[in-house]
Amino acid sequence: MMTEIIAINPANPQADRIRRAARIIKQGGTVAFPTETVYGLGANAFDQRACESIFKIKKRPADNPLIVHICSMKQLHDVAEGVGEEILKSARLFWPGPVTLILKKTDAICDAATAGLKTVAVRMPAHPIALKLIEASGVPIAAPSANLSTKPSPTKVDHVLQDLDGKVDMIIDGGDTEFGVESTIIDMTKRPFVLLRPGAFTVEEIEKHIGGIRIPKGINKQLNSGIAIAPGMKYRHYAPKKKLIAVEGRALFLNGVKNLSEQGKIAVLCSNETADRLECKNLEIIRLGSEKNPYEIAKRLFDSFRLLDKTDAGMGIIQTFPERGIGLALMNRITKASYAYVRSEAELKRLQNLIT
Repeated sequence: MMTEIIAINPANPQADRIRRAARIIKQGGTVAFPTETVYGLGANAFDQRACESIFKIKKRPADNPLIVHICSMKQLHDVAEGVGEEILKSARLFWPGPVTLILKKTDAICDAATAGLKTVAVRMPAHPIALKLIEASGVPIAAPSANLSTKPSPTKVDHVLQDLDGKVDMIIDGGDTEFGVESTIIDMTKRPFVLLRPGAFTVEEIEKHIGGIRIPKGINKQLNSGIAIAPGMKYRHYAPKKKLIAVEGRALFLNGVKNLSEQGKIAVLCSNETADRLECKNLEIIRLGSEKNPYEIAKRLFDSFRLLDKTDAGMGIIQTFPERGIGLALMNRITKASYAYVRSEAELKRLQNLIT
């Protein structure tokens, strides 16, 4: 397949280029486009065959539902039913923005988009290109991240090209994404509401608007079985090809870097503050940003995973961060991308023996 690549200005999207992309969606094709979180791979959410093609292109398990993107509150009623005043109030607070709501689906949404479930994951993105594309298409757009399944989510058009060039009908180059981690997912079919995936919109911010939500134990662990009612709950996600080891605590992390680098060249993914304390040789240092700005670290995270795979290091070691604010989403991605998570000297020693 020949993939058409077009650049669209996010500050002032060119109408003719938006119409070209929308035509592909209307005809049952696939378009990769930017959102404020990550790039998405979109198709008509009403078209079973079009949505099935997303799973085929990404090599995505069929029981992993897609997020349906809308461009207006009116369109919400096309994809979800039983939308009462409480849900509408919450939606108006969060949208457009990086929050996905789990709601009861309408019959119009195809089974492929919801993985056969009676619920639908829906959000209104806060990105001019995404909103204009949905509006011009005249249909809601089902879109997971525009990467091959299990690989780091794409935050730059180059990431999309690496994974999907020649596999999709069109890729829109709209520049780098703003947040770099996916949307927060809240199940609004339960009382109290339940956090299913931490994301760019923090739990603390959500609770200011709608009160307390339930955060399940093990939110940052992946399910090995069971039903996933939202993306990111099941299967390994976000992972680089090379083994990535997460080490908790700065002292243990620095010790781990020292010991593992004695076995061979390693890549170190860490904050600027930690990088400034590294004195070992045989390292490839990938700076994530300052600990004073965790949003910067989140934005660079997936790109750093891809940079790891480009190094000649044998493996990667990444530091952990406090699970508050955007840090909860940050650690969710780090945990799910890691080969191992180390919390003690004993675990570090066992890991060294395993790797060597």
